[in-house]
Amino acid sequence: MFPGTFAASHPDRPAIVMASTGDVITYRELDDEANRISRLFRSAGFEVGDHVALCLENHPRYLPLLWGAHYAGLIYTAMSSRLTTDEMAYIIENCEAKGFITSNYKREQAEELADRMPNVSLRLMLDGTIDGYEAYEEAVAEQPAEALDDRRAGFDMLYSSGTTGRPKGVKPSSEFLPIEEAPHSVGGMLGVLFGLTEESVYLSPAPLYHAAPLRFCMGIHVNGATVVVMERFDPEEYLAAIASHGVTHSQVVPTMFVRLLKLDPDVRASYDVSSLQFCVHAAAPCPVAVKEQMIDWWGPVIHEYYAGTEGNGFVYCNSEMWLGHKGTVGMPIGCTVHIVGEDGEDVPNVGDEGTIYFEGGGSFEYHGDAEKTAGSRHPKGWSTLGDVGKLDEDGFLYLTDRKAYMIISGGVNIYPQEAENVLTMHPKVFDVAVIGVPNEDFGEEVKAVVQVADGIEPGPELERELIAFTKEHLADVKCPRSVDFRDELPRHPTGKLYKRLLKDEYWAGHDSRII
Repeated sequence: MFPGTFAASHPDRPAIVMASTGDVITYRELDDEANRISRLFRSAGFEVGDHVALCLENHPRYLPLLWGAHYAGLIYTAMSSRLTTDEMAYIIENCEAKGFITSNYKREQAEELADRMPNVSLRLMLDGTIDGYEAYEEAVAEQPAEALDDRRAGFDMLYSSGTTGRPKGVKPSSEFLPIEEAPHSVGGMLGVLFGLTEESVYLSPAPLYHAAPLRFCMGIHVNGATVVVMERFDPEEYLAAIASHGVTHSQVVPTMFVRLLKLDPDVRASYDVSSLQFCVHAAAPCPVAVKEQMIDWWGPVIHEYYAGTEGNGFVYCNSEMWLGHKGTVGMPIGCTVHIVGEDGEDVPNVGDEGTIYFEGGGSFEYHGDAEKTAGSRHPKGWSTLGDVGKLDEDGFLYLTDRKAYMIISGGVNIYPQEAENVLTMHPKVFDVAVIGVPNEDFGEEVKAVVQVADGIEPGPELERELIAFTKEHLADVKCPRSVDFRDELPRHPTGKLYKRLLKDEYWAGHDSRII
């Protein structure tokens, strides 16, 4: 199904609600605008399989734009609004985009891009315009709202940030099926695993250009439910949105849980979140103590999955499963998980750590990079995201860390996630990253980079306190030998921490294992 299905059956049902303003787009309005946008693309000469890129903030028109590209059978790439101009220009060229849509919010970068997109024939800007761009609103209004004939469903090609080098487009192995027949990547799962119905209200607090929010929001529309979009995440505003909109479903990242838990207890208690039936988290490992506190607060409505933009596998657990296997990210669904050792074989013992490979999940390739695609494959045809983990005796998967972030100090393998999980729960820590930095004797040593909580004074005394705190919970070798303090860590709005940027600083002039 797709929004047009519900435009016919429930035309006045809210499809999109903007959390801060309360502005509503109904299913009829969403379908009409998507039809107009699809006709605009077709009138500009775009054919099924052509590519379009977009870069804008969480805008009311964001989801209609995606659906318009989908209706036109295009491959659509949503780009982070935090990218540099060079990064945007690279992606636009790499994905071979024929169209680029942005907003007045990105005006300065749009100007810088104007002469760097020679193959882009359609350039649209929302909320105003500049030289080289057409006004989106005028261009769309000129098109009729009738559906295109013989519509073929498009799909996304999103770019993975990766740990090294340029980002790569993740291109699924998809056919351009008639829109009435095309399945959605997460639409069915939302009903089966997360109990979504047409009456559900889904709160999206993350940037819509990220894989999970983009696909989940479109999946909500495949099911005829309502999406409430936050322009940006704020912990108290998030609780207020749950209470005021009667939110039943939401998806977050663990960093958001941490921010919620650090609110004043009286603030937390002042909002009624009893409407919440399912809160799904993903994107990064969640510290055990954080999840325990969230389940204590909200009850067993917390669900978790482990997957990637690549869509090559899916692992899931609900609250009850997690409480019986604390720290797990769940059990595989529709695929088999292999834990592979350095010899390329499955590890011999239950509980042994190794690289996580998926067998039987979705297939993908990295656009224009056969070498990286091949590097993600096992000789037996399995594929990996590059993460390290282990399985327990019941088949539950536990993440250790990304292989690229492993610290090797004096020949000992150290996964920084363990120290991060501990320090995250210290009341004086607002945010933390643990990385390996150069050490002449041991090759690397463990360092914590900390953003302190409001009102806390950083300095040598706090450094000693934090190191001692980790030693209360972890073996000495896993603990930071030093702590640096920063005003802010390089974290993506989705919660993803850009450790590579930190490592680059500390390894400048050294022979780093990770560039």
